[in-house]
Amino acid sequence: MDAALLPARVRDAAKLCDRTGTPRFLGFLTPSEAAQAVSVLKNDPCRYRLFGGYEMAERTVLACLPDWCEEPDYPITAVTLHFRACDRLSHRDFLGALMGLGLTRESVGDILVEAGRAVIFLLNDIAPYVLSQLEKVGAVGVTAEEGFCMPLPQASKKVSASDTVASMRLDCVVSALCGCSRKAATEWIEDGKVSIHSVACDKVTHTVLSGDSVTVRGVGKFTIDSADAFSRKGRIIMQYSKYV
Repeated sequence: MDAALLPARVRDAAKLCDRTGTPRFLGFLTPSEAAQAVSVLKNDPCRYRLFGGYEMAERTVLACLPDWCEEPDYPITAVTLHFRACDRLSHRDFLGALMGLGLTRESVGDILVEAGRAVIFLLNDIAPYVLSQLEKVGAVGVTAEEGFCMPLPQASKKVSASDTVASMRLDCVVSALCGCSRKAATEWIEDGKVSIHSVACDKVTHTVLSGDSVTVRGVGKFTIDSADAFSRKGRIIMQYSKYV
């Protein structure tokens, strides 16, 4: 996507959402484009979400949401491609085949590949075309079907855990998630090593909410599952998941 045009397209999506009272979508966006979109919207009253078809997606669709809409129906279709496990195909092979069909990069999300199977996330309007036209990747024959079965190729597993924190300030949360001191957590945050929903956050006082995705560079990615119970000492019981 043209970086110079992205801010204008984000603002247009937000304005159309406000004017029509319906969700508006933009993407697929790279992580850096998603961060730029969030920066554009940070002073805008528009509510927004980022989603790429599955929980840990790298490339995501921006959804600008009216007040009545909590969880939109994202215009994303997953397509599974089957091929012989002995045929070694890579992410690059599948991307090349899709571009060979005349698709734009922003219409294609993540491409997850394993032996004998690949799952591709596409915008709804181009998915039928891919399903009907993609029969070969390189010299390898493939069969395509809509949807996917879990687990996804290359998808990480989650391990559940819990800890208690004095508050849901970002420095407290990162300290608990990483098992480090508040001082170390503060330094990581101020150095731009901590992201919320793939967007860097350098404010130690930022309030982390249930459902937030927290990534600490060099340590890992976490999801806050709940933070609504208290210990006998009045500390918040934080339930979370770590991707491994």
